[in-house]
Amino acid sequence: MDNDIRELETKPMGKLLWQYALPAVASQVVTSIYNIVDRIFLGNSPDDGKMLLAALTITFPLMNIIHAFGSLVGAGSGARMSIVLGRKDVRWAEKILGNSMLLTFLFGFIFVVGGYLWMHPIINLFADGASQQVIDAACEYMYIVLPGMFLLTVTYNLVGLIRSSGYPMKGMWIMVGGAVLNILLDFIFISEMGWGMKGAAWATTLSMAASATVAVLHFVQPKSFIRFKRHAWAPKLYIFRNILAIGISPFSMNFAAFAVVAILNRQLIRFGGDDAMTVYGAANSYMGLIFMVLLGLCQAMQPIAGYNYGARRNDRLREVYILTMKVCVLIGILGAASALLFPRTIIGCFNSEPEILAMGGPALRYLLVFCPLIAFTVTNSQLFQSIDQPWIAIVTSLSRQVIFLIPLSLILPDLLMDFNHGDGVTGVWQACAICDVLGAALSAVLLLTHRQVFRMDYVPPIRKPKKELGPKDNEQ
Repeated sequence: MDNDIRELETKPMGKLLWQYALPAVASQVVTSIYNIVDRIFLGNSPDDGKMLLAALTITFPLMNIIHAFGSLVGAGSGARMSIVLGRKDVRWAEKILGNSMLLTFLFGFIFVVGGYLWMHPIINLFADGASQQVIDAACEYMYIVLPGMFLLTVTYNLVGLIRSSGYPMKGMWIMVGGAVLNILLDFIFISEMGWGMKGAAWATTLSMAASATVAVLHFVQPKSFIRFKRHAWAPKLYIFRNILAIGISPFSMNFAAFAVVAILNRQLIRFGGDDAMTVYGAANSYMGLIFMVLLGLCQAMQPIAGYNYGARRNDRLREVYILTMKVCVLIGILGAASALLFPRTIIGCFNSEPEILAMGGPALRYLLVFCPLIAFTVTNSQLFQSIDQPWIAIVTSLSRQVIFLIPLSLILPDLLMDFNHGDGVTGVWQACAICDVLGAALSAVLLLTHRQVFRMDYVPPIRKPKKELGPKDNEQ
């Protein structure tokens, strides 16, 4: 067994979490940079920056659903590999690697082909009420970036497996390298060559291709702990089930984000037009950056928690959970403070027109005032994935977005308009704040019902290699 893997149950927890957190957070942050950099360059275009930023916002739902399929395989295979390596089963881990790639190719083929066939109907569905200029710019962007999104799902899957198999720093540098290349190409294509939306799309696609290539090469090198092996490419139903059972939670969360963003887009266009979409694009970019930091910290917890859960080290499982929760809540407090104190400065990074700044300040405050509660919910969801409780993780993930936010965003704006002569756009922002409180409350209840996993005498159920769950004897 590789020394880096053994550290998961022997190294002091503070050092271990930092060792995994730095690359995980960096990977998540630079993933968000792919879109944020595009928005900054396009949003500050001298002639049509506001329109281009609104067009990028229109693409959020489609980008979210593609990312959902990437997280379905990537998060599921990474969590499952951590548990398997905790049981010292390298051959099973190799099978997870090969079968996760098969699932990635299958889903990638479906959404790339489907996206090209029905691009205009899909964009029009999300942009009902937006100007035709905004819709055309959104379609132009997606036609070019769609193959790049497939490559991003490949990278997302493989980087998660690289981290779970004991190479957290390498996974970080793969993502950082792609982000740096994206910034450089954005500057060349948009600022220097004046390609506008087309330049942003090509910069994103080329940088994603570079990251995917390097990630694939890691599993080809003989010195890598887990590598592509011939036996690993044979499709195995039990591995598909293993991956999808855990991956369904982050998939549901990202798919819910698709539905939520689509509904919010329609509500914002209805009450505030293109300006509200521009504000949401800017505010969502900053919110997404904070969320990616939280998700990176939780993903750093995942291989440590999953490995020690599989190894029956419940004391270390509890230790890493508490430490991760403290750090995530602190990040949430800092995120909320920045939005409350400097909202116009943050929005101004994306677009500095007076009407956008006036609308964006209150929006950012509502969206991030309960950021510490978001941190609490995200950490609990990742814990449930790590301890092989996918359905509880799904409920935790979906509570904030689907159970609470969708109905609130549909009802509250009209209530404000009808009974208080209020602003419908403000009602959308307020719905987001209320759902953060309700989601955290439900998450706390679910955590209390599963607190027994932290007890020293708790014995987790062992899913031995059965026909439906693990390799047959002749596959070991």
